[in-house]
Amino acid sequence: MASSTSSVITLKINGEKYTLPVDHRTTLLDALRERLDLTGTKKGCDQGQCGACTVLVDGRRTVACLQLAVAAEGREITTVEGLADGDQLHPVQQAFLDLDGFQCGYCTPGQICSAIGVIQEHAAGWPSAVTGDISPEAGPPPLTADEIRERMSGNLCRCGAYVSIVQAVARAAGTDADPGTDTAASTAPAAQTKGVVA
Repeated sequence: MASSTSSVITLKINGEKYTLPVDHRTTLLDALRERLDLTGTKKGCDQGQCGACTVLVDGRRTVACLQLAVAAEGREITTVEGLADGDQLHPVQQAFLDLDGFQCGYCTPGQICSAIGVIQEHAAGWPSAVTGDISPEAGPPPLTADEIRERMSGNLCRCGAYVSIVQAVARAAGTDADPGTDTAASTAPAAQTKGVVA
């Protein structure tokens, strides 16, 4: 019999079901990495600030370090390990590979999962903080480099591969966003470039 502070849960991850006992305080990140050996999802800040642990939960971006494992029961969880179809990479994975959208690679799984979420959110017409016309009849805004930067701003790359990340997201989305043509002077959000020499 489980104690009042733990439960046996079943998580559906990458199309497979995993049943495991967890303490109610266990995060989805720790369940994935420590309990299920799905180490593609990275632990960065452990505070929801860097995006390294981003996974898809019911198709939406989620920082796994802030999601309790018990709250993810019954939901579809997709990690970077579940994106490829056999030897065929997901289009976002392929774009990151083709355009060098990574350097050390530590943040890359979270960047890729977030990019998939960005493309889906954009296609659904969700505005961002830089979207000019947010009226429903306007439809999805053009997926410019500025839009990609803003939408990806929750994912930090300490190596600074932002230019290639923007290009990779644009290619995977089928747009021609040029990271050098938008109004933003940097590929990283202003709050994240403080103290960084260009």
